[in-house]
Amino acid sequence: MAGFRICGGEKIEGTLRVDTAKNAVLPILAASVLPQEDTVLTDCPRLGDVECMRGILRMLGCESCWEGDALRICGGALSQGEMPEELSKRVRSSIFLLGPVLGRLRMATMAYPGGCEIGLRPIDLHLSALKRMGVRISEEGGMLRCDGRDMHAADIHLDYPSVGATENIIMAAALLPGRTTISNAAREPEIEDLQRYINAMGGHVQGAGSPLIVIEGVSRLHGVTYQPMPDRIATGTYLCAAAITGGQIELINARPRDLTAVLDKLRAMGCVIAEGEQALYLSAPERLQTFDALQTQPHPGFPTDMQSQMLALACVCRGASVIEEKVFENRFAIAGDLCRMGANIRVTGRAALIQGVERLHGAHVAAHDLRGGAALVLAALAASGETLVEDVHLIDRGYERMEEKLTALGAKIARV
Repeated sequence: MAGFRICGGEKIEGTLRVDTAKNAVLPILAASVLPQEDTVLTDCPRLGDVECMRGILRMLGCESCWEGDALRICGGALSQGEMPEELSKRVRSSIFLLGPVLGRLRMATMAYPGGCEIGLRPIDLHLSALKRMGVRISEEGGMLRCDGRDMHAADIHLDYPSVGATENIIMAAALLPGRTTISNAAREPEIEDLQRYINAMGGHVQGAGSPLIVIEGVSRLHGVTYQPMPDRIATGTYLCAAAITGGQIELINARPRDLTAVLDKLRAMGCVIAEGEQALYLSAPERLQTFDALQTQPHPGFPTDMQSQMLALACVCRGASVIEEKVFENRFAIAGDLCRMGANIRVTGRAALIQGVERLHGAHVAAHDLRGGAALVLAALAASGETLVEDVHLIDRGYERMEEKLTALGAKIARV
């Protein structure tokens, strides 16, 4: 597997344009099977997860092609609802196709989805919601078989504000006659982006970004050209790269309003941050201050996808920090690798106590998941000596050409 060889000690400085959000593009790709016409996603990132979704769509009859930086999807060609087992197990975003395929064909078959090994991510909320909408679901040989011939609008309450379940219900209901409501809906910005996309195709979705979403089903959706939102997690990651190295960075195509909880923590650590409508500027001190206890929560709380990066920063802060993971139970897998680099971390259950050290040192480490891999890169940027981060294919799932972007900002990093 490919790796990154990083010589630490260089400050991250310069200007970077943030890519389009992976977590917005994947459900939008799934929703692209809803219209009978082609859709085009402009400024679409060429990520591992995007290519995997393209592979699943191709097996369902929907071809797609790159037109420069835009991706054209022939959603109208959807011809069958059985998703390939191997690809479904490789990436968790395959679950997003369940709702829209049922919405179009009234039937779907898929394996339990895969993805990063960051703990249990059961799809019970997805399945129970679909059952409320009249879908009959059975399991045969590890495959989920969904019969949606009796699908109908419904009022659905989510016991937990699951992002994926919220998005799946929206897509399943978009073409259903009647009104479907979701209470205790997830409020993440990517859900607002999905609403904008479906409405641009002629759909009627309201309330995304609030706990109550209302979907008025329409009989048909049309094609559209659409640019998904900037990647708030990539934005936070590159801000952390400058922060951990005592550097400064300007990010364009960035939306500060999507990252309030992260920006608050970075300011508490001594960073000076200026916000524009579509831009961010950060200047870091020579050494970061510790932050008060950090606890991950659904949006608008601190995002779990930024927890690993903050763990890396805490390793070199002045003082002790506490991080509590409330969303996924296995998100401290990188603690052992960080300790090999000289960090002082004690993990107890879903909490980590970190005593900051003056300097990390280079080591041979490996990514366990997408965000944890990015955090190891951050730690390596601040470490003395050379670090080899292996299994960076996991990082490639969510960061397009990370090593090239960091090189342009002054890092000494190479893919090997």
